Amino acid sequence: MASIEGDKEAPNRARMAILWSFARPHLRTLILGLVLALIGSAMGLATPMVTKWVLDSLAGSESLSGPVLTLLALMIVGAAVLLWQWTLLGALGERVVFDVRESMVRRLFRATIPAVTGRPSGEFVTRVTSDTLLLREAASSSVIGLVNGAVMLAGSMVLMGVLDLVLLGTTVAAIAVVGVVFALLMPAIAKAQERAQDHVGKLGGALESAVRAIRTVKASRAEDRQADRILTEARASADYGIRAVRREATSWTIAWSGVQLAIILILGIGAWRVSQGQLEVSSLIAFLLYAFGLIDPITELTQNTTALQSGIAAAGRIRDVEALEMEADERRPVPTSGPVSGENVLELREVVAAYGPDMEPAVKGVDLAVPKRGHVAIVGPSGAGKTTMFSLILRFLRPQNGELYLGGRPYGEYTHDELRAHLAYVEQEAPIVPGTIRENLLFTHPDASEEELREVLGEVRLLEKIDSLDDGLDTPLSSTAVSGGERQRIALARAILRSPDVLLLDEATAQVDALTEAAIHDCIRRRASTGAVVTIAHRLSTVLDADTIVVMEAGRVRAIGDHERLLATDDLYRKLVEALRIANESETVSIS
Repeated sequence: MASIEGDKEAPNRARMAILWSFARPHLRTLILGLVLALIGSAMGLATPMVTKWVLDSLAGSESLSGPVLTLLALMIVGAAVLLWQWTLLGALGERVVFDVRESMVRRLFRATIPAVTGRPSGEFVTRVTSDTLLLREAASSSVIGLVNGAVMLAGSMVLMGVLDLVLLGTTVAAIAVVGVVFALLMPAIAKAQERAQDHVGKLGGALESAVRAIRTVKASRAEDRQADRILTEARASADYGIRAVRREATSWTIAWSGVQLAIILILGIGAWRVSQGQLEVSSLIAFLLYAFGLIDPITELTQNTTALQSGIAAAGRIRDVEALEMEADERRPVPTSGPVSGENVLELREVVAAYGPDMEPAVKGVDLAVPKRGHVAIVGPSGAGKTTMFSLILRFLRPQNGELYLGGRPYGEYTHDELRAHLAYVEQEAPIVPGTIRENLLFTHPDASEEELREVLGEVRLLEKIDSLDDGLDTPLSSTAVSGGERQRIALARAILRSPDVLLLDEATAQVDALTEAAIHDCIRRRASTGAVVTIAHRLSTVLDADTIVVMEAGRVRAIGDHERLLATDDLYRKLVEALRIANESETVSIS
């Protein structure tokens, strides 16, 4: 990274590499598009010369059938080539957009948890939706347009020179002025567009977060304040967009004026040369046709330069996604199948872990063994390291020191998929996966049968509720179809499908009603009799039900034991239980 920052050209080279990586698979199509563009340009360049042929034939009383038929052939061939090229490059652009989106989406879901959660998810949405569209033209037709525009401009100049060198000099002077102006304005246009798109990304992140918290926004009477905060990014994007538009308008006005001035000069000087017998009328008309046609290659060059620069800027933002740290497996293990073996299903030995290389460790020297059967509850004050323990077990986070074991084998001998096949996880907030109730239940095991689904729904006491819905399992899962507690039980049903070796519950009963809590506790008891259940406990009932309780403080395991033993020997545990008892009594009073 240091070398990139030290070399101003390096970022552009890296961005161009991103562009090229998506264009390279379609190289044959790009070459064909370029050939078609050059053929189309040749048709356009030939038309003024054939027009001169028509005029010369008319002046010499010769047959007009040859030049007229040639013009007709040029028109038909040119139209066919244009149609083919337009369709070819349009389809190519869509394929490039799909390729980019596929690469980004797959990379997002394969990235590490800290890499993805380190920035607002709305920014990633903008990268996938908006930036890919900017990349489309740059990676498909811009380069072709630049080459074709340059060839068209050079070809026009050559043929203008064939017609008259004096008029060519006049034209070149006008084109040179236009070129200098564009060279000065284009970097500023590209920079303004890049900043506008950056603010669109921030807008997406802020809007996504605000919509996710819409109930809190409304309850806090903060609708206008939140809208103003989000619209600050929209306003900044608009301001930079207006700057780009103004500079583009200035450059186009100068370009148009320069070409028009060149045409006026050509017309004046050419008419004088015709009057002096130094130039034929047909040559002047052909030259004027080339002059009028200069606006096309100039337009093509400038538009494609702008599109390419916008694409390069978008590639820089897409590169941020490409640079996300991936979940890499250390080595390919011997494939595993069936339940894990060994006395303890999970072990952590002297584990130290932090969320960044310069951050304080969140867990420090943790030793813990989770037996193959039974319920282990982890308790402790906020910041004790409970959630970090789950992140380590699920391999969302890698330890800096120490090792984790599953079934007596080091974690490094498992791929991520193999490791997580033995684990099931229920988040505290039980987020909804887009789709129906059936699709949510099948999320982990898409091949599960209808009988298996009904079995786990019965286990979490939801079968009657689901059967009462008009569409049953095919009901779209939303906050209006099921309550928060029912959504939590659906998440639990998804986790216990196919009986995982270890069921991890992150405060699963922290914010649920009494019926849901009772259903969850019954499920925990049944699962603990046949496998391992590890919970982060914020309810007294969860603690009392546990076979083993782990007390954590400041990233360390402070004490391990059952409820009675810890109550008698550990001050922190007594305080935690008292706090849980007070909270439980308060909830009981409010319910009654």
